[in-house]
Amino acid sequence: MGLKQLVKKGLGEMGFNAGGGAINWFPGHMAAATRAIRDRLKVADLVVEVRDARIPLSSANQDLQPHLSAKRRLIALNKKDLANPNIMPKWVRYFDSCQQDCMPINAHSKSSVQKLLELVELKLREAISREPTLLVMVVGVPNVGKSALINSIHQIASSLFPVQEKKKRARVGPLPGVTQDIAGYKIAHQPSIYVLDTPGVLVPSIPDIETGLKLALAGSVKDSVVGEERIAQYLLAVLNTRGTPLHWKHWNNRRAEGIQYDPAEKVEYNLKDLRPRRMKPPNASSVLYIEDLVAEVQHALYLTVSEFNGNVEDESDLEGLIEQQFETLQKALKIPHKASEARLMVSKKFLTLFRTGKLGPFILDDVPDS
Repeated sequence: MGLKQLVKKGLGEMGFNAGGGAINWFPGHMAAATRAIRDRLKVADLVVEVRDARIPLSSANQDLQPHLSAKRRLIALNKKDLANPNIMPKWVRYFDSCQQDCMPINAHSKSSVQKLLELVELKLREAISREPTLLVMVVGVPNVGKSALINSIHQIASSLFPVQEKKKRARVGPLPGVTQDIAGYKIAHQPSIYVLDTPGVLVPSIPDIETGLKLALAGSVKDSVVGEERIAQYLLAVLNTRGTPLHWKHWNNRRAEGIQYDPAEKVEYNLKDLRPRRMKPPNASSVLYIEDLVAEVQHALYLTVSEFNGNVEDESDLEGLIEQQFETLQKALKIPHKASEARLMVSKKFLTLFRTGKLGPFILDDVPDS
């Protein structure tokens, strides 16, 4: 119960309301996009609903579910490279038990998207025999990778099909909700197949606080809505209640082998450059620097949990542990003790390591009993 109590405790401070009230971030263009999506759903032959593989249920747009379930639909669980590969097959089986087609994908991988397109074509085979023009719609909440998927589809389609018009790429932005306009792309001829890219539409009300926190942790809600510290606290609470840091005992085998970056080189690699779209891959020395940083973080959290005498199911014990971990992380992340906004700096760096998969693959949602 410790995690649930801790989550409930912050209700009044976080921009969410206990009864699943309005979230403080819902751009006007997204409300208009929701109406446009409903209109276009009527003519869509197939819908690809993109979700975040780390939150297969929490990243569903609940407002549109009744409309989507009435269509020929394929759920694409994107960012599978960041999701726990041991748990992912259980999610696929769960969706199978719901008679729902589902495929884990990596939108940046050509072979992964190729498999998705093959399944899309298979699902459309019935319609292909009847219709000269077919529409495929891509929908999902912000920042699940819809635009990245559209761009990969274009790269593949240009070599597969004789496309008539000049192809236009979907606009990809670094923040949730940035793909502004709904645009159609012709990806095949005879029959003509169009993929319509739609801005992600996050539900204006979130059913419970934990769903909101999961969306924030995965990056589908702007950090400023919830606050980086609150999101980092939630991540630590999840890791602690699952006992994840105890699996990080063998924290730095590479250092034991005597391989490490040379601190004399004064590596100044910014963790922000790890994020997609930054297009600044780390050099060899920076890779070692990041590995050492991750090892320090994992070892620090392992020590705090292994030496913890309290009960993670108890709210106050869990709060105390998280406070201690913030101090430990500040040292591990080499943030000056007297730095102003030190907790915010700790939170941002810690969240970047999680979101880029450096702390390992995770799935935050629990598989429902089928």
